[in-house]
Amino acid sequence: MKALISVSDKTGAVSFAGALAQLGYEIVSTGGTYRALKDAGVPVVPVADITGFPECLGGRVKTLHPAIHGGILAMRGNEEHMAQLRGLGIGTIDVVAINLYPFKETILREDATLPLAIENIDIGGPTMLRSAAKNHKDVVVVCDPADYEAVAAELKSGTGLSYEAKYRLALKVFEHTAAYDAMIAEYLRSVKNIPLPDNPTFTYEKIQELRYGENPHQRAAYYKEANPWKGALTNALQMHGKELSFNNINDTNGALACLREFSEPTVVAAKHANPCGAGSAKTIAEAYQKAYEADPVSIFGGVIAANLPIDKQTAEEISKIFVEIVIAPGFTDEALAVLTQKQNIRLLKLAAIEKQAPACSLDIKKIDGGILIQGIDSELFDEAAWKVVTKRQPTAAEIEDMKFGMKVVKHVKSNAIVLARGGMTLGVGPGQANRIGAARIAIAGPAAGGAPRSTAGAVMASDAFFPFEDCVIAAAEAGITAIVQPGGSIKDEGSIRACDEAGIAMVFTGMRHFRH
Repeated sequence: MKALISVSDKTGAVSFAGALAQLGYEIVSTGGTYRALKDAGVPVVPVADITGFPECLGGRVKTLHPAIHGGILAMRGNEEHMAQLRGLGIGTIDVVAINLYPFKETILREDATLPLAIENIDIGGPTMLRSAAKNHKDVVVVCDPADYEAVAAELKSGTGLSYEAKYRLALKVFEHTAAYDAMIAEYLRSVKNIPLPDNPTFTYEKIQELRYGENPHQRAAYYKEANPWKGALTNALQMHGKELSFNNINDTNGALACLREFSEPTVVAAKHANPCGAGSAKTIAEAYQKAYEADPVSIFGGVIAANLPIDKQTAEEISKIFVEIVIAPGFTDEALAVLTQKQNIRLLKLAAIEKQAPACSLDIKKIDGGILIQGIDSELFDEAAWKVVTKRQPTAAEIEDMKFGMKVVKHVKSNAIVLARGGMTLGVGPGQANRIGAARIAIAGPAAGGAPRSTAGAVMASDAFFPFEDCVIAAAEAGITAIVQPGGSIKDEGSIRACDEAGIAMVFTGMRHFRH
C-alpha cells in the first residue's frame, strides 16, 4: 500500500503520515514535505524513486508522470487496468493527501506581484487531487488537514473508509479545486480590469451558517470573496451584539453603499436596504441628529452607518432608540461603554469604510436559470455636464442640496424620489411602480407618528427622468423650489414648462441611477 503526501500547509502532516506508516503504508513525498517527514523520523520515499525521473524546472515538474497517475487512476476491479500496471511495473497509490500552493495567501500579501502570483499557481497538486477524486472508489483523497484525524481513525478500524466517506472527500476535492481555479481566474481578470467574463467563475468562503434567510422558512449562509476589497462589509469586525441575520447583512450593505458617496461627516440610516434618513454636518453627532430627524419612525429597528468613529455624544443619542446595527470606522471607549449596555445591538467596526469598490467589480443578480452581470454603478454625476433647463437658475444652496439628494437617491430602490434641504433628507420615496407614487411618499414624509415638517424650499432628486409633469405639479404644491433629474424623456418639455410656470429651477444631470 502506498500513500502520496505532498502539502504546502504542513499542519498535521507528520502525525498523519506517521499513522499511515504504522498501518503499513509506504509514504511517498516531494520537496519540502519529504524533508519535513524525514526530519521527523517518518519513513518516506522521494517521488523521484517512484518515477525514475528527477524533479526539474525548479520543482515545476515532480509528479506529472505515468508512474504516479497510473497508480492513482487504475481501477482496482478492472483486470485490464491492473494487468497494464503489472506490465509497466507501476504500483497502486491508495491514499493521496495534497494541499495546494498558497495562491490566496500570496495575492493577499502587500508585495504581491503578477509574476509572484503566477509562480504560486499549483499544477501537479490539482491534477493529483482530481485524479484521486475521480477514482475515489479505490483511492482515499484528502485535501483538508482537518480530515486527517478522522481518516486515520477509520483506516485504523480495519474496515477501511466507507464508500460514503470516500465520496464526501472526493466532493470536497472538486469544490476545492474549482474554487482554487476560480480564484486564479478572478485575480488575473482583476489585474487587467477585464470586465464581463465570457465564462464567469466565482469563489466564496463560508463565513457562517445563518439562522435563516429573509424569512424563517428559508435556509441561508453568509459567504465572502477570497480577496475582498478593504472597504467591503465582509471585512467588518463585530465588536458586540448577537449574531448577524441575513436581513441585517443585506441592510447594512445598502447603508454602506450610500454612505460611501459622502466625504464630509455623514450618517445614513437604512431600512430594508433603502436609505430612510441621511444627514451631513460638521460633526458625526450633528450628522446623526439630522439622519434621525429625517425619519424618526423608520430608523427604529434599522441600521446606522457613519463614516467617522462614533463618540460618546452620538452613542448616547443612538442609545435612546432601538436599532439593529451601528457600523462605523471605530468607536471611542466611552461610546462602547454606552452602546454595549444594550445587549442585542450589533456594533460593527469597518476601518476602511470609505474605500470604494475596484472599478472591475461586478454586480450580479440571480435569475431563474441564469444570472445577470453588469459593472457596478460607480459613478454619481459629472457636475460639468449639468444643464439648467428652466428660466430660473438654482441658487448655490439649492445646488448643494441637489448634490446631496443625488447621492442618496442613487441608492434608493426605483422608482425613487428624495427630498433634501440643508444637508439632510426630508423624505424618501422608494420602489414604486410609478414615479408620482414615489414623489407623493417622499413629500408626505415620515409615517404617522413622525413630527410634521415643511418641505418649503427643499429640492427634489429623482433617479430617472419624469415621463409626465405630475411630479413637478406635486413638487410645486409642496413648496419645493428646485428639481434635479437625469432628463432624456420625450416629454421633457412638459416638465420644463411646468417648472417655469411654478418658478422652479430644474437641472438635468444626464445620468440615470435605476436600482432594482
